Amino acid sequence: MASTNSNHPGRGLRHGLAAAAAGIGQAAAATGKATAAAVRHPGDTIDRARKVTRALPVAWHSVKPTLTGRVDDWRREYAYTLGQQAFVYGFPYLYNAELRHRWVTQKPETETTPYMAVNHFWHARGLWDVSDRAGVSPNIDTLYSWAWADLREEPLILSHPDMGARYFTFELVAFTSDNYDYVGMRATGSQAGDFALIGPGWSGDLPEGVRRTATAPTPWVLIVGRTLVEGEEDLPAVHALQRQYRLTPLHLFGEEGATLPERRDVPVPVDPAEDPLGPWKTLNAALAENPLPTHHDVLLRQFAEIGIGPGLGVEAQPEPVKEGLIRAAATAVPMLEQQLLSGQWAELVNGWRYPQGEVGHYGDDFLRRAAEQSLVGIAVNDPEEAVYLTAFTDDADETLTTGRYELRFEAGSMPPVDAFWSLTAYDEDRNLIPNPINRYSVGDRTRGLVTDEDGSLTLYLQPDSPGPERESNWLPTPRQGIWYVALRMYLPRPEVIDARWHCPPIKRVG
Repeated sequence: MASTNSNHPGRGLRHGLAAAAAGIGQAAAATGKATAAAVRHPGDTIDRARKVTRALPVAWHSVKPTLTGRVDDWRREYAYTLGQQAFVYGFPYLYNAELRHRWVTQKPETETTPYMAVNHFWHARGLWDVSDRAGVSPNIDTLYSWAWADLREEPLILSHPDMGARYFTFELVAFTSDNYDYVGMRATGSQAGDFALIGPGWSGDLPEGVRRTATAPTPWVLIVGRTLVEGEEDLPAVHALQRQYRLTPLHLFGEEGATLPERRDVPVPVDPAEDPLGPWKTLNAALAENPLPTHHDVLLRQFAEIGIGPGLGVEAQPEPVKEGLIRAAATAVPMLEQQLLSGQWAELVNGWRYPQGEVGHYGDDFLRRAAEQSLVGIAVNDPEEAVYLTAFTDDADETLTTGRYELRFEAGSMPPVDAFWSLTAYDEDRNLIPNPINRYSVGDRTRGLVTDEDGSLTLYLQPDSPGPERESNWLPTPRQGIWYVALRMYLPRPEVIDARWHCPPIKRVG
């Protein structure tokens, strides 16, 4: 899920930076569609930046030394270089502060954008189709359930009904963008249960029958729920399950008919379009409300020299330092985007990009935590939960474009999963592809898949039907233009996680 839609979550931070950054034409080139086509990523994404930010107009004086080689004030240059490191370190806090405020307080124009009070779920209601042109590489296997949980005062009890054989998961994400635990089919089983989400520093007893999850490293937590949906006809059953997902503060747990008042009082990020130091003010506030690991003290002491840290103020800094910080905020996001576009995060096998095993838990790898875990789409699943592979090229390393292609799985070499797998095609703008049979993915749940005589499975990736006998194996692609595919594997087996299972290449046949 990623979008440039103005109502889509997470866009505000980058939109604000971009709006404030219109002044230095060639400082960083706009990428538009080129960026959209070049973003080669795994996972579900939310608001991936398709236009990089520019240097802020007021930063011209601080940019000038870079262009001329002349350093007028060492403090400006030191603040710029150290500020870039501080921005990379703090990007997940900054991004989540914006995301939390948008989802909790800004009622959207569309039903596909989350909007919920603190400690309340928002549930997706419908499946994505070609009418949704937000450019989000939509996941049409599951319906999402999102919640911002405030664990500062007491635990929050997450409850779900008996899920039977249906795949579901609740990913628990710290404000740092690292996952710290899961509730769901894989992690805790499918029987009905109550699970305590516990913030740092809390100690006490839980009611009988309530299971404890790992202690959250931050008092604010993002809950990412996913529930398998088997098509339009299955939506009512999924909605009935969603209505039984509960978040209950500990002091209300067990009270019959207890209701939790709506609360929307979350910190307001400082708009960088109004205040060029806004990102730093927002970051300092977010660092203050989320206690930091003690082993980061050496970094924080350095950042404090330029006014960056929990509760510090950048306005008190000398003008050259503020100029350096403004420039750092303007150039750091494009730097993170370039790192993401580089493909460094993936191992390339047969044209498929395999994410590395640390994803979801980058921790002290601050660059990758910022770019490959936060910027790529808020949160990324642990590989044990799901692995997403993407392919942009065929077996000849040519870009997937107009024509006919095949993906053939030999007998006994289907994607090895304990839940399910699906293959979805997207156009170069990351939207689903219009087609006469309204099919947007194929996978092990597709009805009527036909295997070859030797037991292999051939999928036909092309604009036109391969014929009545093969149409069940058809994944429609655009009649013209570039496209790509995502192979999603839920509860993948170890050979997927460590890349011992190699997905076969896509072959052009016409």
